[in-house]
Amino acid sequence: MSNFQIKGLANYKSTYQKSVDDPKAFWDAVAAENFVWQKKWDKTLSWDFEKPEVKWFEGAKLNITENCIDRHLETRGDKTAILFEPNDPNEKALHISYNELSDRVNRFANVLKSNGIAKGDRVCIYLPMIPELAVAVLACARIGAIHSVVFAGFSSTALATRINDSDCKMVITSDGSFRGDKTIDLKSIVDDALLDCPVVATVLVAKRIGSNIQMKDGRDKWLQPELDAASPICPPEVMDAEDPLFILYTSGSTGMPKGMVHTTAGYMVYTAYTFSNVFQYQEEDVYWCTADIGWITGHSYIVYGPLANGATTVMFEGTPSYPDCGRFWQIVEKHKVNQFYTAPTAIRALAKESLSNVSGHDLSSLKVLGTVGEPINEEAWHWYDEYIGKQNCPIVDTWWQTETGGILISPIPNATKTKPTYATLPLPGIQPALFDENGVELNGNNQEGRLCIKHPWPSMARTIWGNHNRYRETYFSAFPGTYFTGDGALRDEDGLYRITGRVDDVIIVSGHNLGTAPIEDAINEHLFVAESAIVGYPHEIKGSALYGYVTLKDTVGDMSEEELKTEINALIAKLIGPIAKLDKIQFTNGLPKTRSGKIMRRILRKIACGEMDNLGDISTLLNPEVVESIKESALV
Repeated sequence: MSNFQIKGLANYKSTYQKSVDDPKAFWDAVAAENFVWQKKWDKTLSWDFEKPEVKWFEGAKLNITENCIDRHLETRGDKTAILFEPNDPNEKALHISYNELSDRVNRFANVLKSNGIAKGDRVCIYLPMIPELAVAVLACARIGAIHSVVFAGFSSTALATRINDSDCKMVITSDGSFRGDKTIDLKSIVDDALLDCPVVATVLVAKRIGSNIQMKDGRDKWLQPELDAASPICPPEVMDAEDPLFILYTSGSTGMPKGMVHTTAGYMVYTAYTFSNVFQYQEEDVYWCTADIGWITGHSYIVYGPLANGATTVMFEGTPSYPDCGRFWQIVEKHKVNQFYTAPTAIRALAKESLSNVSGHDLSSLKVLGTVGEPINEEAWHWYDEYIGKQNCPIVDTWWQTETGGILISPIPNATKTKPTYATLPLPGIQPALFDENGVELNGNNQEGRLCIKHPWPSMARTIWGNHNRYRETYFSAFPGTYFTGDGALRDEDGLYRITGRVDDVIIVSGHNLGTAPIEDAINEHLFVAESAIVGYPHEIKGSALYGYVTLKDTVGDMSEEELKTEINALIAKLIGPIAKLDKIQFTNGLPKTRSGKIMRRILRKIACGEMDNLGDISTLLNPEVVESIKESALV
């Protein structure tokens, strides 16, 4: 995609202006000159944010895997497509060429077909970061099946919810996974989930840890023998531009996770374009994103974006601290990584460790550093810049969401300026706006408000699976005529954007979006809990951590507070996953409420953050006296 790679500030400004003045002509040119189409589109864009309805490249026919694999075979067949770095540094890294990736994806696609999967069927993928995960995703796309990847850290309950919501016919999993010095029994989690999933007919099981697992007759099959017997030739299914490519679930501020639906052509065009520009990828580069494919970052910037560009993309199975806190930098040195993309949580954790973890490694191959998942704080930004980039690598602080499909606001290396804690400027095609809480647009610089996007971009989610009304209510009702991101932002005197955090009841913990309502629902299932409220508070490693205020029923038997806290966190881990466990649990006599019964989380947030003297007027509360008792026993 070097045709459209931005070089220098003047080029950025002229490109951005073109993309805003005539978005259809801009994306028409990007799409026409950089991708393989079986049939060109009849219409570049039609949209109506009131319905909301967005369609890009209507009438086009394509298959995304032709663009990620087939078209590279003639010129890049022997080039490494996926470079798999295992959890154990003593296990040999695996270089999968584009030729081999083609063979693997076609075989896997034929296995899906021989097990009854057809275009439009949903397939749940619950795998660790092993090559089979990327191959499974591409195999689904090859035959037009809709993949729904679930992060392999979610509980059986959370997995079952996602399988049932999208009626998945198949689950692809493994016997287990390696995570640092631990092994995790993934198959038993799947077995527990499937007790409540009547639609699943087949489970394909990859062998990774070699454990002795239960296989259910008639349902469970080992993957490798099926692959060995499959043909390496599988013609790509012809897909319409707006056919769904995948469903990916994201936490909502209320109950059910939202199954965001991304379609084929627009998603492909935008992720490939942004990958090329944000990371300034060159033909011989080795690119590494440390995310898990279970999240949107892995979909867009481990699999689809890099492969559409014919890149070498690193897949890492392990953790940044195993076998020691130099692991990231050992891998950078080993594979001569050029672009490195990780989360602020990882940077903060590694910055706390001895610098000897860094100084023993040659990081001179690095050209671009990236961050994703949450805004990076200034201290972590400077550590990253000084010790990893040697003040010689632009840091791209990327802002985007599961819903957006690709990066919307980010510096472009050696073109636009960087500024610590700022995502800086919108990428071409993105038209951000700030609004106050009354829906009035805040024009000019030095403004702070709700961040909205005024015009569609190709990779935006088209709907929530099975619930278009919720899609409209969540993203298009608060500020009519725009897409509301749910984030607050400020625009400085130079027009640079800084994301200030969520304005709804979603808390970003270690880069994971966690809705408070599902966690509260889990806690409230405990026999002794009357009600609960979850808020976030600043955490030096995670960015934000979870603080739970829990009101107990009159009787708790002879259980101690510590036993209760342990049980509550175990319940959260079981119903949602370990990532949602609370760092602090405070037992209360009640929760501050308005006269209409709404819990005043604003007050609870301030108490959790230690801002006891700045609670505002509490005289209008139904029970103002409860605030004093909460302050007295606060865990700060």
